[in-house]
Amino acid sequence: MDSIDIFLYTADLLIIVGALLAVVMPLIKSLDNPQSLVKTLVGVVALLVVFFISYSISDGEVLPKYQAEPFNVTEGIAKFVGGTLYTVYALFIVAIAGIVVTEITKAVK
Repeated sequence: MDSIDIFLYTADLLIIVGALLAVVMPLIKSLDNPQSLVKTLVGVVALLVVFFISYSISDGEVLPKYQAEPFNVTEGIAKFVGGTLYTVYALFIVAIAGIVVTEITKAVK
């Protein structure tokens, strides 16, 4: 094992530890204020609803060249990817609309 492998494994470990801490530390902090957990739960449920709607309208069609050996894309995978893309598009539009509305209300005041 050379030094590059050691650094890659160390980087993987640090990414995993960072991701775990990014999830666990806010949960520990929010135990002081349970009302913040309700707000977080509402946000997560809203994201799940947007994803469910996006997944429902996405198409599971796969071109024959992607069903072949190097890709092995199934209809379920294509539908999941389509739903994820529609979710990203919807959240992008909501973010841009929020920015525009905020700037307009700041300009009017």
